[in-house]
Amino acid sequence: MKRLAFALVLALVVASCGEKVPRLSPVGPGDVIVAFGDSLTYGTGASEYESYPAVLAQLVNRKVVRAGVPGEVTSGGLARLEDVIEEHKPALVIVCLGGNDMLRKLEDAEIKKNLRSILQAIKSRGISVMLVGVPKPALITSAPGFYAELAKELGIPYEGKIVTDVLYRPDQKSDSIHPNAKGYRRMAEAIAELLRKAGAI
Repeated sequence: MKRLAFALVLALVVASCGEKVPRLSPVGPGDVIVAFGDSLTYGTGASEYESYPAVLAQLVNRKVVRAGVPGEVTSGGLARLEDVIEEHKPALVIVCLGGNDMLRKLEDAEIKKNLRSILQAIKSRGISVMLVGVPKPALITSAPGFYAELAKELGIPYEGKIVTDVLYRPDQKSDSIHPNAKGYRRMAEAIAELLRKAGAI
């Protein structure tokens, strides 16, 4: 029995070691976080105050700018990124994009290329960044592998499960591709937890 207990503890330790989160610079009380994305960031399906950026601001006690544009594809995000950074001068950017590209059936390689350009542009300015993965709308199984690949390639924290999990639950979504207030709260909670693990908060 003792051997079994030891084996279980050892397995948990090994598993936790395998889930090491890349570190981020601390975001101070006076710093700005930009939530950058599409309708999932805008909060379609809930009020502005129930969107995940608004809830996240309460959870981490930091200013969080809701820079979400409904319907935006990754190329559109890339085109407006510089203006958003210049306006808000964030210490951290949370990127959640790609769902509309998939709705329009754009190639994964194109989505990945645009996301890489967005993430690299943020990092090149010395700004911390984390990535949130989005499932393919018709499937709602899991976020495509290119999200995790980019996060590993660039050494950034990645939350790849929460959007899929929320959209699986009828009581947490307003339609087939958007959360409701409860779902956005769960998104905010998952992102806040990852930011804490990464040392940003």
